[in-house]
Formats: sequence, structure tokens, C-alpha cells
Amino acid sequence: MFEAAETVAPVDKDTFEREAMELRTELLVAQRALRESSRAVVVIVSGVEGARKSEVVNRLCEWLDARGVQTHAFWDETDVERDRPHYWRFWQRMPPRGSIGLMFGSWYTQPIVRRAFGKSDELEFEQDLAQIESHEQLLCHDGTVLVKLWFHLSKKGQAKRLRARGDEPGRGAKKQKKGKKDKKDKQKGDRKGDKKQKEGKKQKEGKKGWKLSPLVEEYSRHYDDFAQVSAHAIARTDSATAPWHVIGASDRNHRDLAAGRALLAALRQAAADLPHPKIEVPSLSCDGALEQVDLERTLTKEDYEEALEREQTRLNGLVWELRESRRSCVAVFEGWDAAGKGGAIRRVAAPVDARLYRVVPIAAPSDEERAQHYLWRFWRHVPGPGKLRIFDRSWYGRVLVERVEGFARPDEWLRAYKEINDFEAQLSEHGMGIAKFWIHLSKEEQLARFKRREEIPWKQHKITAEDWRNRERWDDYVAAIDEMVARTSTPAAPWSLVAGNCKRNARVEVVRILCDTIERTLAAK
Repeated sequence: MFEAAETVAPVDKDTFEREAMELRTELLVAQRALRESSRAVVVIVSGVEGARKSEVVNRLCEWLDARGVQTHAFWDETDVERDRPHYWRFWQRMPPRGSIGLMFGSWYTQPIVRRAFGKSDELEFEQDLAQIESHEQLLCHDGTVLVKLWFHLSKKGQAKRLRARGDEPGRGAKKQKKGKKDKKDKQKGDRKGDKKQKEGKKQKEGKKGWKLSPLVEEYSRHYDDFAQVSAHAIARTDSATAPWHVIGASDRNHRDLAAGRALLAALRQAAADLPHPKIEVPSLSCDGALEQVDLERTLTKEDYEEALEREQTRLNGLVWELRESRRSCVAVFEGWDAAGKGGAIRRVAAPVDARLYRVVPIAAPSDEERAQHYLWRFWRHVPGPGKLRIFDRSWYGRVLVERVEGFARPDEWLRAYKEINDFEAQLSEHGMGIAKFWIHLSKEEQLARFKRREEIPWKQHKITAEDWRNRERWDDYVAAIDEMVARTSTPAAPWSLVAGNCKRNARVEVVRILCDTIERTLAAK
């Protein structure tokens, strides 16, 4: 796979300067067109250590308008990043629509390094690559254009580059440089003259004197392993929507021009209109999950107070156990308008120390949120260890209100089922508990509550014209809810359909189910 990249024709200085000037002009024109589009461009910069990838990033930043470029370097994970699912760190740095994100390192780095160093087996590596494919597909479906650049050096070329700096693989660079300096001092006996000689050599070398990545020496000892693993990763994840560009890095001018041309092609692709597939919505025969909910369940006031106190006391202790074990839990609240989500959330929060939980209310997306994939704003709120995060409405808006009201195209909400399942799977695999509640009530009970809200002054703010409009589409929402439950109720994140005609019953049920979820999370250590 890498053979063609190991033998590249060098580009002379005059040719480079002429072609670079033309390329830079075209890049700026394409970048301005991108700003007017609804798409983002993500550039992944990867490759052999010693290929001077940082020089490429600097060159691209030099050629582009800095106002539309974000550059992110992914070194070792921070404590904050390790405390969350792996892809959380990448979601935090996704460029908004109309802009470019340069990712120096990416979601490929850790899987390749782990496999090359023997820290993961073949099955784990394949699972990592499958996750990468799923993530890239999600981005591409949303309109993101991926530019994946792999800068290659042959084993001989890497060794030659290291020798030119006195950084022989397998020996400490500092020790080697010190030994050379001592030898010169002893031979010449003239420290001042030696210093001048070094300065002259540095000026002659120019950028060759730049310091290499500290990873070069370590990775060069495993060149063959990295080459084999990387070649497999590239072949496995190369696709029509997210192709790889393997670029020879032995000649700096060739390398930079090839990278710039790949980016130019992507910018032009992004500026073009994105065709939306016209599809027929498939009919899904669901079991009618809402019909199975027993809305006749009730609790007397005495039974309610006793049961609520018991479950809230239990919840208080379990959330403290979450903190001590550094585990976390996500509670998702969905339901009909006036179903009692707010009251249920208050009963969950009441016994919990305010330092251990946070409620995230979800409304219509802001301009900043609309400039990203719809899951971006939820990834931002993924809790750290020892926390309970409560979502008052959630990512399920994509397959509920956005579907029914036409805010999302059929192709968007149809693929959202898999995207949501993948998102929740990543949370679960990281050790988070997930409790999902749909609070159900009858159409008649909803009407009675709407009327009470209109009559009681301090409840009038709770009823809006949108609530009445949503009610008119009750049957459409029932179909969407049944399909949502059928497609996204998984062993790791099952739906709990709570009878809400009796608010007392609903509140106790919610607290009890959340306690059960936390207990299972703690037991799964």
C-alpha cells in the first residue's frame, strides 16, 4: 500500500513557489465558498513519526484564512478526557458548519498505537475500526467532508532523517548530543569556536534544526509493527465518502502541495449542494407499546408518601455510592405535554446532594447548536465520574417532534435510531447507567390538565399554543413513540414506560426505576 508513497519525485523550489501561489489563491476562494454552505470540513493529519506533519499543519494554516480554521492537537488524554467515553474529546472540537477543523492526531491514533504496541488484540482492533467507520459515517451523513491524510516515510527514509539530527533510534538523543559535544570540546579545546561552528551549521540547515516529536525515537523502533497495523487500518476504513490520501513525505515540497490539493478538492466538494436522498418511509409493525401501559394504576396519599420516602432514601445513598465508586448515571425524561415530567424530576432531585446532580433542560437548538450535528450538544453534557445527569427532554427529539413536525427529513430521523443506539452504547461501555422514561397518560387526562393550566393563574405559563398544536397530532406521535421504543430499547438502555394518569404513581415509579438502574451500574464493576 505504501510503496508508491516511498518513491516520490522531488519538486524544485521554483516549481513549488509557482504552484503554491496558485494553490493558495484557489484555497482561499474555496474557503470563502465554504462559509456560505451548511457543511464543515475535517482534516485528519496522521502518518509516520518523523514525516514532519507539524510542518504540513503550519503550511495549511499559512495558506488559509485563519478566521475559518480551528487546529486541534490530540496528545495524551487528560484526566477529564479519560473520565468520559473516548469520543467525547473529539466531539468537543468538531468545527461548526462553514469552517475547517485541522485534527493533528484523531480517533485513529489510540487504536493504532495500542495495536502496534501489543496492548490490544486483533478482535479489539477490529472493534475499534468498526467504531471509527460508524463515527465517520455519522459525520458524513450530516454533511461533514472528511479529508484523511496519511504522510508516509519508508523505514530507510525515517532512519536517514533521524541520523541527520543525531537521533539514532534506540539511544537517548540528549545523551548522544552531550557525548558529541564533549568529544568536540576535547579535540578542539576551544568552546567558543565550537559554539560558532554550531551556530553556522544551524543557520545552514534552517528548518532542519527544528526539534522532532519526542515520539519519533520510541515509534521508530516499532516501525514494522506500525506499518503493518496502519496499512490494515487505512484499507479497512477507506471509503468513497471518507477516502484516505497516502502522501509521500520524503520531499517537503511534494508533500505540502499534495496535502493542499487534497484539501482544495474537499473544499470544492463541501461548497457544492448536498443532495438529499428521496426515500420512502418504511412501515414498521410495532407492538403498540403505549397500549400496554396500565393507566389505571393509582396510589393513595398515605401509600404514596410512604413509598416515596423509602425510594428517595434509597436514591440518596445510591448516588453517594456513585460518587465513591466514580461511576455515573444518565436519566432521560420524555413524555406527553402535561404528563408530569417536571414533578417527577423534582422528586428525583429532592433527596440528592446538589453537588452530585445537574438537570439539563432541552429546548429548541440555538444557532451554535444548529451549526453542529444534533448529537453534539448532548455530548457536551456527558457527565464526569460520580455524577447524576438528568435530561429534561433529550436526543430523542430527533425521532419525535422533529420527525412529526417535519423539522428533520425522513433520511435524517431514520438513521438517527442507529446513531442514538451507538451513542448510548458508548456511554454504557464506559460504565454509565442509563435510565430512560416515557411518562404516558391518556388523551382525556391530558385535556383535563390543559384546561386546569388555563384556569389556574400560576400554571398558565405552562400551557402554550404549541401544546394544543401537538395534541392535534396525537396519533402521529403515538406511531413515532411506538417506533422509538421498538428501535431504541436495548439491554444497556431500556425504555421504562411509566403510567402517568396518577402523578403519585408516576413519581414513585420513576424514583424506584432510577434506583434499580444505579444498583445495576454499581454491580457491573
